[in-house]
Amino acid sequence: MIAMVRRAMLLLAILAAPQGYAAGPSGTSASLPGVRLWYTDTGGKGTPIILLHANTGTSASWIKQTDAFAQAGYRVIAFDRRGWGQSIADAATGPQPGSIAGDLDALASALKLNRFYLLGIAGGGFAALDYAAWHPEHLRGLIVAASTGAFAEPVMTAFIQRIAIPGLDKLPGEYIELGLSYRGTDPDGTARWNDIEEHARQPGAPGQPLHSPNTFGKIETIAVPTLVLVADADLYAPQALMRLWSAHLKQHDWVVIEDAGHSVAWEKPDAFNAAVLRFLRAH
Repeated sequence: MIAMVRRAMLLLAILAAPQGYAAGPSGTSASLPGVRLWYTDTGGKGTPIILLHANTGTSASWIKQTDAFAQAGYRVIAFDRRGWGQSIADAATGPQPGSIAGDLDALASALKLNRFYLLGIAGGGFAALDYAAWHPEHLRGLIVAASTGAFAEPVMTAFIQRIAIPGLDKLPGEYIELGLSYRGTDPDGTARWNDIEEHARQPGAPGQPLHSPNTFGKIETIAVPTLVLVADADLYAPQALMRLWSAHLKQHDWVVIEDAGHSVAWEKPDAFNAAVLRFLRAH
């Protein structure tokens, strides 16, 4: 019954979406330990790339990337995190709340994916780094965008405390996540982003911990090619903060998207997609 209700809600959201925003590929659910995980998959024989959404999003947040990456020849997979969107936790089949990296690994196994690219944005970037350090043998490459990385390091904690804007976290998500230029020029896109954010996290759903705490020492073990993608008007993850943790990667490309806020993939899809595709083709 819950799944039927959520599917009906998704259909209504799609029908209500502003013109110019595609619904994206149809989705389905996989029965994995502890969760019925909702995911979309463009299919095909292309190299897979898995997309991990932000804390304010769902798989629907990737509608501006899915077609672009699929048309470039990749098999594009995105899933709703446990307790987000249409992914329903099920304590009868596994422990709760699990980890994003654990659910990702279970999905990759269910889909028989041997090696793939992994892209995580914001909170999805936490999990992308977590998984890359845990199962590097499965990754062809790693992309982390607009993310603090959730590092358990005093230097990171101190930096975040110094840049904190009093009361910012009490404001609606759009004021925190979307850049001023985007909100001023694309009201339809802002409305669609707000709709996704409003229906992203299920009421009472707990956050999922990392498989293991992210530390500088942990990411120093990541040897796969990595792209660090930065938004230059990001209030959460400014360039200086992302340079702090990315300096501990063995190798990485660094790209800055101009005039973009924290939701850089949504705000600047052309520049974002171009940067990601350049990286994929180079590796």
